[in-house]
Amino acid sequence: MAKIKKGDQVVVITGKEKGKQGTVLSVTNDRVKVEGLNMVKKHKKANQVTGAEGGIVTQEASLHISNVAIFNAATSKADRIGYQIDENGVKTRVYKSTGESVAVAK
Repeated sequence: MAKIKKGDQVVVITGKEKGKQGTVLSVTNDRVKVEGLNMVKKHKKANQVTGAEGGIVTQEASLHISNVAIFNAATSKADRIGYQIDENGVKTRVYKSTGESVAVAK
């Protein structure tokens, strides 16, 4: 189960994009796509049926989920996520360093 969700603000902790921040666009199994990071060029073929033009398209490639960490705005650092169950039985994500609740991803 991934602790990082779509819409979370993350920071890359390793690799060529180390230190950069962005918003998670999608989470698939153990990979995440982050807005504006890990950009690659892809050659697209034109399609007469849909009217799509061909050419070279720049888009985000996925990163392994272990290479990103959630960004804690209160401390301005990367953080880890834990879970707490409140008295009503609701499970919430919390930052490990401060114990504060993580803002709900949109």
